[in-house]
Amino acid sequence: MKRLPPTIYDVAREAGVSIATVSRVLNFPHRVNASTRTEVINVIENLGYVPKAESRARALMGTRRIGVVIPFFTVPSFVQRLRGIASVLNKKDYEMVVYPVDSKSRSLSYLETLPMRSNLDGLIIVSQVFDSSISKRLLENKLETVLIEHYDPNFTTLVINDEWGGEMATRFLLEKGYQRIAFVGGQEQPVFGVDPIIKRMTGYQKVLQQEGLSFPPDYINEYALSPNEVLKKLISHGLPLAIFAATDLQAIALIRESRILGLRIPQDIAIIGFDNIDMAEYFGLTTVHQPLDESGRIAATLLLSRLTNATQSNQHIELPLKIIQRETA
Repeated sequence: MKRLPPTIYDVAREAGVSIATVSRVLNFPHRVNASTRTEVINVIENLGYVPKAESRARALMGTRRIGVVIPFFTVPSFVQRLRGIASVLNKKDYEMVVYPVDSKSRSLSYLETLPMRSNLDGLIIVSQVFDSSISKRLLENKLETVLIEHYDPNFTTLVINDEWGGEMATRFLLEKGYQRIAFVGGQEQPVFGVDPIIKRMTGYQKVLQQEGLSFPPDYINEYALSPNEVLKKLISHGLPLAIFAATDLQAIALIRESRILGLRIPQDIAIIGFDNIDMAEYFGLTTVHQPLDESGRIAATLLLSRLTNATQSNQHIELPLKIIQRETA
């Protein structure tokens, strides 16, 4: 007698939960506590349960839907990545489905369950760190995936060298003749996802060491919750001063505070940022340009190419950085 495929009722019974809970795990995983979600996912995999047979059939024909797991999608740099992704998908008549991440648990819930839903042709994961168990799940469920800002040898990846970018910014300021150079990181330390601040700071420190430069300890601010306070602290050591801000948003905050304090830019204080977001040009901000829109376009293009030919080798691309000189330094 032919064995019937497992159903949602089988999963619920085996996991000791209601079918409503199984449904929530598959459709709203962030609403289920981590231990229950993990138990249900393990049962689904052990039983070989395929959620929604009709959805699976549709998936085999191609859903023309690409998922994007991305943090803080209202932050300018992530908006620009999404813009790049959308520009490619729209031309190819693919729907972009955004899964916004605002916590480590939500990131994990998406990465655990999206491969099993069978309602996406492919996935782009932006600035999320995950372990080998997630890699294994993506591969076993054959969900084509491209990563931005996180390296995993199992997938096509796009990254930048944040440490080198920190070196570039610091050397630029040195070559401009600035003798005092401070580092100001983000306004708060990320609790999940990729954190480039420490790498950019390492590049800054590397150049200082190579040049035999030594500054007061409070010249190095890995995180600066209050731009006003950190700026007052730095200028107390004397002017002129140069600041390498690890993000354009922090650089723009420092520009604003400098003007409030009556400081001339760049005569009294020079500022260089990192990212080259759209508004950087409006503020005349000198910055380290990383290809934000381009990274989205490249990721989407490579993903669609792999959907056409899954035998293609994974590509690991380091995107170039360059200094964009404007009025602030």
